[in-house]
Order: sequence, then C-alpha cells, then structure tokens
Amino acid sequence: MILTFGHIAGVVAAFVLITAAGLYAGSKVKSSSDFSTGGRKAGWTLVTGTLLGTFVGGASTIGTAQLAFQFGFSAWWYTLGGGIGFVILGLGMSKKFYNSSAETIPQYLVKTYGSRIGPISSIFTSVGIFFNLVGQVLSFVALMGAMFHMNPVISSSIGVVFALTYVLFGGIWGTGYAGIAKLFLAYFAMLSCGIVAYFTMGGAAGFTGALPAFPWFSMFGRGAEKEMAAVFSVVVGILSTQTYMQAVVSAKDLHESRKGALVAALLGAPIGICGILVGLFMRINFPGTPSAEVFPAFIMQFLPPVVAGIVLGTLLITVIGTWAGLTLGVSTMFTRDIYQTLIRVGASGKETLLVQRLLIFSICVITAIIANGNTGSLILGWTYLSQGLRGCAALFPLLGAMLLPRFVTPTAGVIAAILGPLANIVWFVLYPKGIDPLYPGLIVSAVTLVGISMFTGKKNEPDKA
Repeated sequence: MILTFGHIAGVVAAFVLITAAGLYAGSKVKSSSDFSTGGRKAGWTLVTGTLLGTFVGGASTIGTAQLAFQFGFSAWWYTLGGGIGFVILGLGMSKKFYNSSAETIPQYLVKTYGSRIGPISSIFTSVGIFFNLVGQVLSFVALMGAMFHMNPVISSSIGVVFALTYVLFGGIWGTGYAGIAKLFLAYFAMLSCGIVAYFTMGGAAGFTGALPAFPWFSMFGRGAEKEMAAVFSVVVGILSTQTYMQAVVSAKDLHESRKGALVAALLGAPIGICGILVGLFMRINFPGTPSAEVFPAFIMQFLPPVVAGIVLGTLLITVIGTWAGLTLGVSTMFTRDIYQTLIRVGASGKETLLVQRLLIFSICVITAIIANGNTGSLILGWTYLSQGLRGCAALFPLLGAMLLPRFVTPTAGVIAAILGPLANIVWFVLYPKGIDPLYPGLIVSAVTLVGISMFTGKKNEPDKA
C-alpha cells in the first residue's frame, strides 16, 4: 500500500477546507471568553459541530473498526452511547448548564458544594480526559503508520504540531466551525467505507455466511456486564465532560443549545455502523492486519486514490480535532478553577488566555509521550476508562447540585468527588479482571453523597469563594 499522487491530492484538499475554517475561527477570538465559550453567540449548527467535532474522533472511527475487527458488532456501543448521552444532555441538563453563570463543571459544582470541590473535580476529570487523549494519539500514530510507515515517535510529534495549530488560535470557535466542516467530510468518509465494505462483501449474506452469529453479530460479544459498562461509561462520561458542557453554553439561547445537542445525537449514534462493517470485512479477508490499522488499510486498498486521500485526510483531522477539543476542555478547567482561583485570583483576561495556551502545549506533549509507551493497546479501552473515571468524579455530585441542591451538603459533595474516582482507580488496579471499575466507582460516589448528606444536614452555606 503506497501513497500515490491521487492520495496526496485528496489529503491536501481535506486539509485546505479545514484550515480555512480554522483561520476564519481564529479571526473571531478577541477575548478569553470568546476562546472558551465563543461569547455565547453560537447557533445550533455550531453547537452540533462542536459536540461531534470532539466526539467523532479516533475512538468512533479507527477505534470502532479495531474493536469490531476483534469482537464484532458490540463495537457499536461507543457511538450508540454517545447518542444517548447527547439526548440526556440536551433534554435533561442543558437548561441547568445554560442558565448558570459557570463556564466549567467545577464552577457549577462550587455553587452547591463550596470552593473546595472545584480543584478536586478539575484534577480527577482532567486525569480522565488524559486517558482519552492517549487514545487519540494512538489513533494518529496508527494512521501515520499505515500511510507513511512512520516511526511512532515521529508520528506523535507531528500530531502535536497539528493539534496545537488546530486549537491554539481558535478555541471553541475553532473546534466548532472546523467541526462543522469536519462533520460533512467525516460522514462522507464513513459512509464511503461502509458502503464499499458492504457491497464488496456481497451484502449482509456475505458477512453472516463468513462469520458465526456469536460473537460477531451480537451486541454482547464480550459479555453483558462488560458491554453495559462500556455504553454506561460513554453516557456518564459525556454528561461529566467539560468540552461538551462548553458546547451547550456557547449557544446564543437555550433553544439553540438543545437543538444542537439533539442533532448531534441523531447524527452521532449511527456513524459507528460503518466502522463496524469495515472491521468485519477486514477480519474476514485480511485477518493478519494489525488491528489499529484495519481502517486506514481498507481505505488505501479499496477506495479510488483521490477519494481515499480525502477520507484519510478527514480521519487525520478528525483525530486531531478530538485531541484538540479535549485538550481545550482540560486547559479551561485548569485556568478557571485552579489558576484563577488558587494561584492568581486577580489575573486579567489576557494573562489567563496566555496561561491557557501554554497549558495546551504542555498537555499535547505529555499525552504524546505517554502514548509512545503504550503503542499497540486498544484505543477504545483507553476511551472507556477515561469516560468512566470522569463520570465517577463528577456525575453524582453534578446531579445532586442540579436535582437536590437543598439536600446535598458541601461535605458530602467534596468527599464523593474524591472517593468515587479513587474507588474506580483502586478497583482497576486490584481487580483488573473483575467487574468494570465504573460500577464500584459510581456506587461509592452515590452512597457517599446521599449518606453523608443525611448525617451532616445543610447546617452551613457553602463557601462560595
């Protein structure tokens, strides 16, 4: 599989389109507020583009095909869970987010639980996002390896440069406008691959005739407990992740915010089917392919060169966009909830913007280093772990602040935000082959929040520093 002039022309065409969107986005950034929430000027299309621009990344494309190559149809739980999460976000949580003055999830939690929970929540959710970022770097390395047979260290270094370019000068505008352009190209890419795989295989009969029903065509191919933990981790991860919250609060009004989330759900859930078709096709016809490279390998071998180039370019940008979007979320939490709160309380908007951009650079480099030490691991494995840890850190304290603000107490919220993710991590280390660590993490978080709230009562108002 060698890149031809047609492949390169297609890659360049995809990059030109997204670069144009990014340059336009950069012209919109005039302040720190514009950088993090777009100045609350976005319509529903920009909200949808931002949500999907982050969600439709390496996990939902390359990672889904990789998991389908190994286990079959159960790989759909990732994008299906994303759709469910966006529906809940749009119908159940966007109003609370939008009507608050908070820019970050920790800021929202502080209103109910006091200032102590802000840094705690930021730290644990940031650690969770780091795991997801590692998956994006691994996806980028797999693409570069399939296309150019490039060393992982060189590949990840190039990825850092692209991710920085994508987000540093655009903030949420960059991920949003570029997300819209990327969304069109991503759907073209996924549909092209899915259709070609389906008809080249001879339709549904070709797949079912070549593989047994279980596990390849079961939604529970890895076991019901593991698959339910997978979809649940995606849902709770979306509801607890800074980047998605930033998207819904960037809208110009609540109607646009909800509409953007629901459209993202409608478009995001089915996209995984195409990756699954590719993964199954490669399992049947090329079982010796490295699992992380099955998607780009299929593209280069079965699509016309120019089309393949556009698809490969789109995948590269898709991975970079998710990498950049999640990095933006981590940097926003740190600058708002740690730097401005604990380090430099009186920091100006210009100073905060500079700190955030420096932090973005550091995050990109560190995640690339970690990924290089874990090449060959399962991309969706990192993503599920990431989503679960974020959910254990923030989901129940967040739901308590939204639904039971008069019942939950500051002490209960702070302890739940600490013990939930710690239980997740400890269980993962002690029982790596036991039940998914998401379950004990969420149970500990919920029991702690309710139990301590019952015993402490709301005797004192939280310290809203």
